[in-house]
Amino acid sequence: MVYDAKSIQVLKGMEAVRRRPSMYIGDTSIRGLHHLVFEVVDNSIDEAMVGRCDRIKVTMNSDESITVTDNGSGIPVDIHPQQKKPAVEVVLTMLHAGGKFDRKTYQVSGGLHGVGVSVVNALSERLAVEVKRNGNIYGQQYERGEVKSPLKIIGTAKKTGTKIRFMPDREIFEEVEFNFDLLANRLRELAFLNKGLTISLSEEKSGKSVEFQYKGGIVEFVKFLDVNKTALHKPIYFSGKSNGVVVEMAMQYTDAFMENIFTFANNIDTKEGGTHLIGLKSAFTRSFNEYGKKNNIIKNEIPSGDDVREGITCVLSVNLPNPQFEGQTKTKLGNSDVKGIVESFIGEKLSSYLEEHPSIANKILAKILIATRSRVAAKKARELTRRKGLLESDSLPGKLADCSITDAALAEIFIVEGDSAGGSAKQGRDRSYQAILPLRGKLLNVEKARLDKILSNDGIRTIVSALGTGIGGDDFDADKARYHHIIIMTDADVDGSHIRTLLLTFFYRYARELIERGYIYIAQPPLYRVKKNREAKYAFDEKELQQILKTMGKSENVHIQRYKGLGEMNPDQLWETTMDPETRTLKRITLEDVMAAEEIFTILMGNAVAPRRSFIEENARIVQNLDV
Repeated sequence: MVYDAKSIQVLKGMEAVRRRPSMYIGDTSIRGLHHLVFEVVDNSIDEAMVGRCDRIKVTMNSDESITVTDNGSGIPVDIHPQQKKPAVEVVLTMLHAGGKFDRKTYQVSGGLHGVGVSVVNALSERLAVEVKRNGNIYGQQYERGEVKSPLKIIGTAKKTGTKIRFMPDREIFEEVEFNFDLLANRLRELAFLNKGLTISLSEEKSGKSVEFQYKGGIVEFVKFLDVNKTALHKPIYFSGKSNGVVVEMAMQYTDAFMENIFTFANNIDTKEGGTHLIGLKSAFTRSFNEYGKKNNIIKNEIPSGDDVREGITCVLSVNLPNPQFEGQTKTKLGNSDVKGIVESFIGEKLSSYLEEHPSIANKILAKILIATRSRVAAKKARELTRRKGLLESDSLPGKLADCSITDAALAEIFIVEGDSAGGSAKQGRDRSYQAILPLRGKLLNVEKARLDKILSNDGIRTIVSALGTGIGGDDFDADKARYHHIIIMTDADVDGSHIRTLLLTFFYRYARELIERGYIYIAQPPLYRVKKNREAKYAFDEKELQQILKTMGKSENVHIQRYKGLGEMNPDQLWETTMDPETRTLKRITLEDVMAAEEIFTILMGNAVAPRRSFIEENARIVQNLDV
């Protein structure tokens, strides 16, 4: 094929969005699907941020379409002077068209800055807009970004607002099925960030509904995040404006060992942090160290930033006129001046607070110094284990049956419960690319331990040594992972579930980037083996068992074996059902909602018993294949 001028395609407007949707919404999976909802909601949030909207309603319709309604000022409907079309039509059909560029209508805003709603329209089978404005209700219909009916008056209204109903295009998205909890988590977040705003969510199919309104704003956000932890003090709150940037922060220390800092810029969840987070961390470290030295609390070892932030829960929200985000879907703030603004503002406020509240300051400093001593002890423990060759990738643990391939992208490691299952796995595996690491004894619950204790645990050391990534702070490097398929393979009983949860807690707390890169998997061994004469089939749950029994028919020759553990399978069976890439089922562990993950790990693995009991009572009825 000749590559010449004829080969160059020019995609215009909505065609470009439909041809390359991932450029605009991240991907076309569940995450991208839900991103559509948030883009429409962000328009309503922008109205709330300038004081023109105090109520937003999101409805999950029974046909899988979504309706977003607000009581804002309504999208303008008058004729655009240049485009000669109604302004609402311009907003919904043209990229980079909106009221957020001149800083007059919206001082600050979120969304995709002029492409959000038009992108939703382009990626929808159909979209309908209704605008209450000028005493009338205006309506217009669209299909895949194209106008299907002119804007017309369809009724009268005393109030103002906008309603958008859209059906995601099944030609674009892998599946069109919205998740109530996923939507609710983000809407709750937005309600926390916008003090006093009421946001409701309802689902027609199930009848479920929730309503969020928080007069305390991010202070209530911090309390919500710490509900299952023991707090050392009441939340500390600062807010103000510096150089045109509104800074708002709430923080609280708990008895936990991990830090939980959530940052937002113009209501956008900046999951990857950015300049505002850098400024915040610098302010924390400097303020606490200066106070500690001044008051003769810190004497020898100077606390590091990690020491200072141990056990902290913090929400930082900044609003700025011209945010610069890295990536189309905004996960990292890039404005260089924001670092200095946040560092100066928070540093000044925090230093004053510590001076005015010495009892709280001393309580926090006591925890920081314990973290410092633990870090020093962990450093010594790490050096000791290195001298013994226990954490070095060139000195692999004796329990590890390694694979021969050296390309990490192709290599797999099965972390297996017990020697019996490990023996079957070693015999059944493909030695060229599959490694086996059997675990013996009880694995440490890292949720209740600092790094120095974690490094003294044989099971953790064995895993870290096998993976080659190191552990803790600067010592961890995901690029050094020796396997890009890290597969947890445990028995399908209570003990197996416990070990799996312990391992996931470790990966989430100390090797989260391996989860974010998609390296962590859960193996799915069968629960039953059904044999009739010489024919054998495997069932992975009770429903599948019943289906197999139906196909085999009732017979005295049918034998059902219920596997209690992986060790009951011979190597061939384990390979065929659980390890062979051609026939196995693996569940990849993904991190969709950090806040929800924080909550579940704290409940299941933390110190508080009451929340764990409540969780078990609430979820016991939906557990499948409970083995007692």
